[in-house]
Amino acid sequence: MLLLAFAGTLFVAVLLSHRANRTILSTAVLFLVAGIVLGDGLIGAISFDAEDETVSVIAEIALFAVLFTDGMRAGWSDLRAAWRLPGRALLLGLPLTLAITAVLAHYLVGLGWPQALLIGAILSPTDPVFASALVGNARVPGRLRHLLNVESGVNDGLALPFVVIFLALSQGSKDLELGPLAGELALGLAIGVVLPWVAISLENTSFFRASHAYEPLSALAVGLLVFAAASLTHANLFIASFAAGITLASVGPHQAERFTEFGELISELLKLGALLVFGALITPMFVDEIDVWGWLLAVLAIVVARPVALWLSFLGSHLSMREQAAAMWFGPKGFASVVYGLLVVDSGIPDSDLIFHLVALTVVISIILHSSTDVVVARAFDEAGETPQWQGSVAVEEGAPRRE
Repeated sequence: MLLLAFAGTLFVAVLLSHRANRTILSTAVLFLVAGIVLGDGLIGAISFDAEDETVSVIAEIALFAVLFTDGMRAGWSDLRAAWRLPGRALLLGLPLTLAITAVLAHYLVGLGWPQALLIGAILSPTDPVFASALVGNARVPGRLRHLLNVESGVNDGLALPFVVIFLALSQGSKDLELGPLAGELALGLAIGVVLPWVAISLENTSFFRASHAYEPLSALAVGLLVFAAASLTHANLFIASFAAGITLASVGPHQAERFTEFGELISELLKLGALLVFGALITPMFVDEIDVWGWLLAVLAIVVARPVALWLSFLGSHLSMREQAAAMWFGPKGFASVVYGLLVVDSGIPDSDLIFHLVALTVVISIILHSSTDVVVARAFDEAGETPQWQGSVAVEEGAPRRE
């Protein structure tokens, strides 16, 4: 039944995709709503429990694919070139968002500090899917679109070590040792760097060469090798996937480019499937279990935590007030937060159910708010007519006027 539900929702999404590009409709919202409607809360056609192994497997595979493709959009050269504005958002904005959300969770909901920091880490990444009309609008300043693209493509991976560490600390064991955890992270990083480097080095020799038809499968094969190696060695799967994507984009840009369209489709399908399952977990009873303080936390995590964090991060930058306000607002909580929340439920830590409830509520509110305002804000830039033509280029990041 799950396959039928996914196929039917996907077909509807395809039929509406052209209209969705011009309106506040969102494919992600469609799959989320379909999951809610088809789940136990309403029709009951598909039924899942948050602790169901199927849920964790789907989430794990989907997150691996998303982090792998995100990494390929952020090679080392791109990261170096994107230091100033995206660097502020990533290296200042993300930790500040995490800290502010953790403080809210501790004092509003009463979570212990390890759990509060965990929920802060889960809700700190952003997802560009829910702001596509803003990022894809050529009239929006190029440096703002580039900022949001780079930030959302990298912060899933940057938030991951914090999620893993705070998840381990939340186990509540006094004898907890971070040595094994550090070993898993280091091994995952090593696998993610070494395997793609060796694979691309072999492919670039005169003896081994991929045919034109098989070139898109090169990156896929590397990804599967990394997934298998990390699983067999108990390395951190997600650090390995993100590192592998970055390494592949850095040492094999041609292979990464050939894989891009194919890989994006695979990643998108897995992401939408996970959102369908996530929606099926949300029921009216689920919402009733969250008290007023939980609702307040979910709202403040969206309208206070990121805006304040980015306002502090961009002090002294050259962003206009309109650009800065758009960047502060467009921090949609998306797929990474969904999967990290599912991993928390699967871990069985204290307050795991409450954390998942709060994460789910925040993600749903964020999807609704950000998916319904991206077109409005993009049109505001267009109607204002204040965007110079040179800013339409993604290559212009910092705002020094340059004509092409």
